[in-house]
Amino acid sequence: MAKSRYLSGARIAPAPITGDMGAADLIDTAFLAYNGGRLREGCRLFTERMLDDDVTIGMTLTGALTPAGLGMSALIPLIEAGFVDWIISTGANLYHDAHFGLGLEMRQGNPHVSDVSLREEEVVRIYDIFFDYSVLLDTDAFFRRIIREDEFQRSMSTAEFHWLAGKYIAERQKALGQRGKSLLSTCYEYDVPVYTSSPGDSSIGMNVAAGALQGLKLQYDVNADVNETASIVLDGKRRGGKSAIIIFGGGSPKNFALQTEPQIQEVLGIEEKGHDYFLQFTDARPDTGGLSGATPAEAVSWGKVDPDRLPDAVVCYTDSTISLPLLTAYALSRHAPREPKRLFRRRDEMLQRLKDEYAASSRNEAAQERARENHDVTLERSR
Repeated sequence: MAKSRYLSGARIAPAPITGDMGAADLIDTAFLAYNGGRLREGCRLFTERMLDDDVTIGMTLTGALTPAGLGMSALIPLIEAGFVDWIISTGANLYHDAHFGLGLEMRQGNPHVSDVSLREEEVVRIYDIFFDYSVLLDTDAFFRRIIREDEFQRSMSTAEFHWLAGKYIAERQKALGQRGKSLLSTCYEYDVPVYTSSPGDSSIGMNVAAGALQGLKLQYDVNADVNETASIVLDGKRRGGKSAIIIFGGGSPKNFALQTEPQIQEVLGIEEKGHDYFLQFTDARPDTGGLSGATPAEAVSWGKVDPDRLPDAVVCYTDSTISLPLLTAYALSRHAPREPKRLFRRRDEMLQRLKDEYAASSRNEAAQERARENHDVTLERSR
């Protein structure tokens, strides 16, 4: 009797787990089903396909990941290995990242302690992470000081702002005799563009807003953010490569990364098909609206994901504080470092490519009007 094609998968017969087994071997051996199986699939998708040299990898970050030390333990090693090319993060993650770069302390705590008692002792709590209230004040003072510098007195994309902030944090780390503590300073060092989809929604944005009341000229250019992120994706495709998106959590950074393809196709009218690789770690659900428009299949209908690449899409329903360290350990164990793409240096070049293709698009009303005017002038002269 012929065996069903549905029984072609590997047999579930894992070897016993041993005490000397590494993280990557553990994932390959014991993560065989349910969300363990999806995490294994995600690790393999990232390591075996996304990390090809011709793939441009964008990562989104939500949730309080940097306060938990995941910037130092996972994100910085990924960047140093050339495994992340551009980032979209909540402003809060970048603000709390700065604490470590400035030599300020975060402590492990107990989530069941009375918050009234903590308030009385000026201790701030992020679930089971504790820190002194002065950490906030000192970090605010740092950002208020640097945004008074002349190079900040203009409109700029959030990638420009974070690159400059990373430079000052790197200088502070050097003065402290430390390195590798801050995601922002590492992104500055490796020229990884870091965007914030909601720049006013963090303590960094609050301090920038306070600076505006003092007459400072710094303004976030959100239009530049939209166009620059779209240009990164388009450039990667036009150079003969592929685009990959890794999503930790959800929220605004998730959509901001995925909307790059609708911006290219729907709004700018440029021929494109969607992201090639899609990997998401989330604890949200599509039926409650938490993943609306962002499961791989649903994202196809928006043009966010190439429908021909759906087998190269994985969603793992798990906490990012679990998946991020495991993915990092797996990738570093299974793949050699890549040459950093240093996309921040190429922002003008990539944006020009986007402008050139938009100029030829039927959706560019201004360009089409200029073409008609030039045509009418040419006709008039020929008479």
